[in-house]
Amino acid sequence: MAIASPSAPSFSASFCRTRTETPSTFTRIPSIFSHRAKPRPLTRRLALSARFNKSTSSDAGGSVSPDNGEPENGEPDDSELQYELFHGLSPQRCRKGSPVFVTLPLDTVGPLGLLRRPRAMVQSLKALAAAGVEGVVMEVWWGLVERDQPMLYNWEGYLEIVALARRCGLKVRAVLAFHQCGTGPEDPHWIPLPLWVLDEIDKDPDLAYSDRFGRRNMEYVSLGCDMLPVLLGRSPLQAYADFMRNFRDTFRPFLGVVITRIQVGMGPAGELRYPSCPTQKLTWAWRSRELGEFQCYDKYMLASLNACARAIGMPEWGNGGPIGAGNLMQNLEQTDFFKSHHGSWTTPYGNFFLEWYSGMLLLHGERICREAETIFRGTEASTSVKIAGIHWHYRTQSHPSEITAGYYNTRLRDGYLPIARMLAKYGFTLCCSCFELQDLEEQRMNPVGSPEGLLRQLLSAARVCDIPLEGETSTTSLDHQSFEQVVRMSKFYSYGLEKPSFSFNFVRMDKKMFEYHNWIRFNRFVRQMSDANAFRAKLEVDAMPDTRRSPTSISDVAKFGMGSTYC
Repeated sequence: MAIASPSAPSFSASFCRTRTETPSTFTRIPSIFSHRAKPRPLTRRLALSARFNKSTSSDAGGSVSPDNGEPENGEPDDSELQYELFHGLSPQRCRKGSPVFVTLPLDTVGPLGLLRRPRAMVQSLKALAAAGVEGVVMEVWWGLVERDQPMLYNWEGYLEIVALARRCGLKVRAVLAFHQCGTGPEDPHWIPLPLWVLDEIDKDPDLAYSDRFGRRNMEYVSLGCDMLPVLLGRSPLQAYADFMRNFRDTFRPFLGVVITRIQVGMGPAGELRYPSCPTQKLTWAWRSRELGEFQCYDKYMLASLNACARAIGMPEWGNGGPIGAGNLMQNLEQTDFFKSHHGSWTTPYGNFFLEWYSGMLLLHGERICREAETIFRGTEASTSVKIAGIHWHYRTQSHPSEITAGYYNTRLRDGYLPIARMLAKYGFTLCCSCFELQDLEEQRMNPVGSPEGLLRQLLSAARVCDIPLEGETSTTSLDHQSFEQVVRMSKFYSYGLEKPSFSFNFVRMDKKMFEYHNWIRFNRFVRQMSDANAFRAKLEVDAMPDTRRSPTSISDVAKFGMGSTYC
């Protein structure tokens, strides 16, 4: 379904502090399936006992099946898990605590914008609903939706996901992903920027970020040209705003009803940061303690830096990034800029540069927040922004890996409070990862890192600014210790708050998640987060023809829904 935007490119510069609360009415839209059965009442009741019995599956590496189980590694008895699954109605859950969402696989929508494996997706969504999951996180890729031509949008695969989620009684969080996914065409999850954007970057390489060695990073368009008409007559900010506006118009019947939150991407990996370290290396960069590289050497960033330096009468400060910042893998104490004692990060020049560098990132975030607040105002869907969890130099004085990413956060300065204040100004939720990471484990490899310290600082900033918090895992961790750590850190944010607003995104759904012991642990984790002893999930399956219905036992879901599909 290609949707061409009828409006001319426009950019609104209005500032709005609060979101207007306007009731919205849900309107059914035609089914995107080729056929559907007539709705009919279903009275059959299926009770599922989640006392699991070990079994194996040749294609899933183990399946989940009812009956018996034994405590493992000091974990609670599996027989405590009890569910009831009813057919015919939308879900009604008894929830006192924090809702849990699950991020869908990266390959959910294919290169042509169509939903892949819809039958298996239905089974997986039913299983999530039966586990008490609140909803799913759906990444909406700029490079798929607006792939071939500017302002020609294909939402077909994403409309189908939202419709399936609604039928299964799940909510949806949409992540508007304006960045690249994967490392290159050989990556099975490769999703580049829109082809027409890449054509413009080929013509003007300075549209991409660059470090001091001239290495270009194509993950995200440089924020230095945010306001310039470099994309076929539109600025990047106008392109993002037009995309958000078309998303709003296309999904309007679902906003605030099924789609309850929209996360707006603002940089590499969807995070508000510079690509100081390539995203594909972030999962292990903490082990090598990479310092990162300042991304200020494209002509647009250099022009801004030069103008700011001249404005304060120091033109020599505007020729580039700091000298003596070292190499990616260098010990920070051997660098002139980042070393703890008498490093130039503490000098007037260092302060000037870091204020400018982090200020440009904050300005980029504010511009997009302002646009998104205006576009989604009145839809009843909340909005969020993700902050990176760069923790591998947190116990040092200068925090170099955070600084090169654009967070001017040191032992002398709080770099996250200004971001939290900006989010509060526009009514945004703060999203951050690292909830499953523990200092004790991480510091065995890197003694100067502290994921818990970084996360506490982010959570404290959210509390101070009174903004909701959205937690995430940084990796797909399904062990008992990781889940317990998530629960502990969520309580750190919520403790003492009269009305805490915390939710959690588990990243991400895959084949292993539905294996026997992993599925048990995940179910228990959802119950811990919701703080409920029992719940009821009722699946709205009346819209599905009998010929398309499949068994909804957890064992069948594990073996069919994922084991045979998400490999």
